[in-house]
Amino acid sequence: SPRMAGVRSDYERVLKQRNTLLKSAALARRHGARSMDLSTLDVWDQHLARVGAELLAQRLDLIAALQPLADKAYEQLAPGGGPVALEYKPSAPGEAHTREDLYQQLMAALAEARKQEIERGVTLVGPHRDDLLLKLGQLPAKGYASHGESWSYALALRLASYDLLRAEGNEPVLILDDVFAELDTRRRERLAELVAPGEQVLVTAAVDDDVPHVLTGTRYTVSEGTVERV
Repeated sequence: SPRMAGVRSDYERVLKQRNTLLKSAALARRHGARSMDLSTLDVWDQHLARVGAELLAQRLDLIAALQPLADKAYEQLAPGGGPVALEYKPSAPGEAHTREDLYQQLMAALAEARKQEIERGVTLVGPHRDDLLLKLGQLPAKGYASHGESWSYALALRLASYDLLRAEGNEPVLILDDVFAELDTRRRERLAELVAPGEQVLVTAAVDDDVPHVLTGTRYTVSEGTVERV
C-alpha cells in the first residue's frame, strides 16, 4: 500500500543515517578513540525502533492476511500437498504484538547489539535483517520442496496477493510469465481454472500448447519483433 511504501522509505532513510554514524564510530575506535559521545546514536536508535516497529507491525498484519489465502490457493493447485505456513523470523526476538511493545522490543535488541554494531559499523537489528520462512507441511520449503511443489508454492503466493488486492477493492492485472511450462498437466489445468474468471490476466508462453485451452482470451504471437493476433 502507499502507506506501507512511505513507512519503508522512512525506515531506509533512518537506517542509512544510523549506519553512517556507526561507520564513523567504528573508524574512530580503530584510530584509538577511547571514549565517544553516543547521545546522537541514542536518538537514532529511537527513530529506528519507532519506524521499524510500524514497518514490522504492517508486515505481520500482511502475513496474517496472506496466510489463509496462500494455504487455500496451494490446496487448490496441489490438493493434499499442504498445508503451507508463512513464519516471520524477526532479528529482534520476542512475542510483542502492539506497536509500542514492538518498539520496546527493538530498543532492547539495539541496546544489546550496540557494542557489536560499533565494532562492525553497521546496524545488525531491525526489519532489514528479518526473514520469512516458507513452510510446506512441517518442513521449510527451501531445500525440501520438489520442483513442482516450489512452483506451486510461488503461484499460491501470487494468487494470494492477487486475491488480497481484490478484497481491498482493487482490480489488479495478474501476470503469469511462462509458468505453465514449469507445471505438470494436472497443475496446469487447475491453475487455468483458478485464473480464468479474472478480469485482467496476462499469460506468456514460449510454447502455445503449454497454455490450457480453458483460457479463452485473445492470443497474440510475437516473433522476430512482430506481434500478430491469432
